[in-house]
Amino acid sequence: MDGVLAQLANGFVDVLAPANLLALVVGLVLGLLVAVLPGLTLVMGVVLALPFTYSMDVTAAIILLTAMYVSGTYAGAWTSILFRVPGEPIDVPLLWDGYTMARKGHAAKALGWTLVAAGVGGLCAATVMVLLAHPVARIALTFSTPEYFAIIFFGLASVASLGGGSLANALISLFAGLLIATVGVDDTYGAHRFTFGVRILSDGIDYLVVMVGAFGLGEVFMRMEHRFKSAPLESVDTVSTQLPSLREASAIKGTFARGTLLGILIGLVPGAGATVASFLSYGIEAQYGRRRELMGSGIPEGIVAPQTAATASVGGAMIPLVTMGIPGSGATAIILGAFLLHGLQPGPQVFETSSHIVYAVFASIFVGVIGMCLIGYFAARYLVRVLEFPEVIVSAYVVMCCILGAFAARNNITDVWLIVVFGVVGYLCERFRFPIAPLVLGVILGPLAETNFMTTMISFNNDWMVFFTRPISGAIMALAIVTLVYPVLRHLRRRARLPAT
Repeated sequence: MDGVLAQLANGFVDVLAPANLLALVVGLVLGLLVAVLPGLTLVMGVVLALPFTYSMDVTAAIILLTAMYVSGTYAGAWTSILFRVPGEPIDVPLLWDGYTMARKGHAAKALGWTLVAAGVGGLCAATVMVLLAHPVARIALTFSTPEYFAIIFFGLASVASLGGGSLANALISLFAGLLIATVGVDDTYGAHRFTFGVRILSDGIDYLVVMVGAFGLGEVFMRMEHRFKSAPLESVDTVSTQLPSLREASAIKGTFARGTLLGILIGLVPGAGATVASFLSYGIEAQYGRRRELMGSGIPEGIVAPQTAATASVGGAMIPLVTMGIPGSGATAIILGAFLLHGLQPGPQVFETSSHIVYAVFASIFVGVIGMCLIGYFAARYLVRVLEFPEVIVSAYVVMCCILGAFAARNNITDVWLIVVFGVVGYLCERFRFPIAPLVLGVILGPLAETNFMTTMISFNNDWMVFFTRPISGAIMALAIVTLVYPVLRHLRRRARLPAT
């Protein structure tokens, strides 16, 4: 233990060296910029930054990419809360309570909760990463495709808490999203599905198009219907970042703990990442939280749960990367490539040959989380002022970002037309009270679920019972089934208690 703390202290010394500190600051700023641009994902941003690290020192290069990863899990909350446009899939759950809180005139408070959640989740996960890297990584090593599918199925089962009171509508929306995710070429057998002979559909429908169109343009269409005359917001002339008080934060300490723990555990699973952690954490809070019936109405728990889990997943994903050379997310896969490009093979031996680099990266996560929070604290006071602008101007900005984001995702003009289509879909869902969140959830997690399911079937001779006979996957599947069944039983019990009319 003393040896670990001593090496971590040396890591802090390395991070504070001028070149490494500059790389850290540049990475934080780039990560923040990437996260607020719809269509330019965090992974894409890290990929674009990778070539610029070729000539850098290995420590500075890894610190820069890691800092982008850390800050990229946070800044997308700004556009989600202020404009209802998620910069990343991980930011979608923040819409339901964060945007609602902002429309009630408490945008600065919503951003303050996000900031605290990101800081708590990031620092706690970094501590766990340093102390428990070796033993926790051994557990993750036992995971295979059945466990991955079980976790993703658990994430899909969280739809039970996203239906806005109607499980039937939520399931319809979810299955529509899963259907959209199947359009294109089957990854396993190479067959064309639901393309109807249209070449542009062969590449599939990008989840960013669905997500940004349904939430961003859909909201603009709703505002157009009301002639951009939404309820007036309270003045933000004197508003700065409003951090929650210690008493307020202590009141939902359970939410902080659940989100952090879940983020770390999901981060350990290769391929799951922050998106699954964010959705799953919100779903668990909406299902079992102390104020679950108020989720979606603009309460702090709905902001803290997904944001804490998303940022905590960074520390979790770094554990299998450094100790076993297995990336826990798309961003850590790029960071693994940076290690290899500089002649380092992550794994148990790296602690013996290059421990100073490893602990410098560990220390950079602590410093990066603190730096990210400082930037967010001072930036938010200016961001909330956009709510003073006329709604029609804000809506025009949202439309511009959505269209640019759709085109930038794949440089395909077809995506621009598709984003308009899904904007109409989002508007119709809002109009007829079908929740949009399950639709987007199905599009995002559907391909991951299908890939792991098909790989499991091929590996285990089409024996679907393998999901229930393996201890870890069986436990997760059982919990997912309970998550789906419990709301139905609770609804039936409530109906039974109502007096007959």
